Amino acid sequence: MALMPYYLTDFWLLTGLFAMAAALGAIGLNILSGTTGQLSLGHAFFLAVGAYGYMYFSGDSGRSGTHDISGLGLPPFIALILAVLLAGAVGGLFSPISGRLRGMYLGIATLALVFIGEHVMINAHSVTGGYNGRAAEPMEFFGFTLADEDPYLEVAGVEFAKYERLWYLALALLVIGIIVARNLLRGRPGRALGAVRDSEIAAAVMGVPVARFRSMAFVVSSMYAGLAGVILALVFGRMIPEYFGLALSIDYLAMIVIGGLGSVGGAVAGAVFVTVLPQLFAHYAASLPLVVESGGDGVGPTEAARYLYGAAIVLVLLFSPGGLAGLVRRVRTPRTTPRTPARSRSAHSKEPQGAAS
Repeated sequence: MALMPYYLTDFWLLTGLFAMAAALGAIGLNILSGTTGQLSLGHAFFLAVGAYGYMYFSGDSGRSGTHDISGLGLPPFIALILAVLLAGAVGGLFSPISGRLRGMYLGIATLALVFIGEHVMINAHSVTGGYNGRAAEPMEFFGFTLADEDPYLEVAGVEFAKYERLWYLALALLVIGIIVARNLLRGRPGRALGAVRDSEIAAAVMGVPVARFRSMAFVVSSMYAGLAGVILALVFGRMIPEYFGLALSIDYLAMIVIGGLGSVGGAVAGAVFVTVLPQLFAHYAASLPLVVESGGDGVGPTEAARYLYGAAIVLVLLFSPGGLAGLVRRVRTPRTTPRTPARSRSAHSKEPQGAAS
């Protein structure tokens, strides 16, 4: 992964950046829905909190189009940390509601966050910029900017522009996110979250504070989503409210179902599948049968990609409920022929009992 910027074009680097941002968001949703069993349809809302939180904390006050915008002008790295904490705080504010609701009722409540978020993002012009969105300040470390601006950087004959520089930031954050999630799920908190998913009554009897762990899962999931939103803001350079709609939340649900509920690696694999597939179809639409280029009469690349991973969800539910992660585990684990108990062998043996013994 670290060598990819030396060989990939801007199209593939951009696709990889989208996939890494989606992987972080999918890990967070998998902790909430896959491990803890809390259905959430509002993941896009927390991505928006992270993205616009970063733009507000790092941006300066001024005028964008026909509206005045405000900002704190903080260093971008500090703004990143504050945006992630803000997303976690918003998730914590919603956690009392999640503690009172279960199943589909919780899903509908989180769905309301998406519609509320769209209304706020469109009307809070001073923070979000309204319909036209708001530009994101490039990430900067000690005067070195992760953008196409100065200073010019060339490594081994390859020019490191915006996407090459952001690649290593996103990769480092993804690795940290995977390590943190795996340590969380393999330790006592992960076992407690799994117990809450299987049976809240049994978990409470064993001494697990159910309400606290349900809230913790929501906060951690929101922080992962906020971090993914920051990366998207840095990659796009400008975010508009229309991007953070219900379709984005559905995409994240598709990621964790295809990848495998409760698996960190499965969340990453599902995110890559759902994110990269539309890009591949759009890039090679002219050479694929039954797929026309965008704007033509017929099935476009985006629709074809949605049909394909929609069919993938159905196939996973039918033949591999564990998702891609479960499929990999089955391939890695060889089947062993069960041994016949010694007592059964002696009972069915034609030899005398003494000879058998």
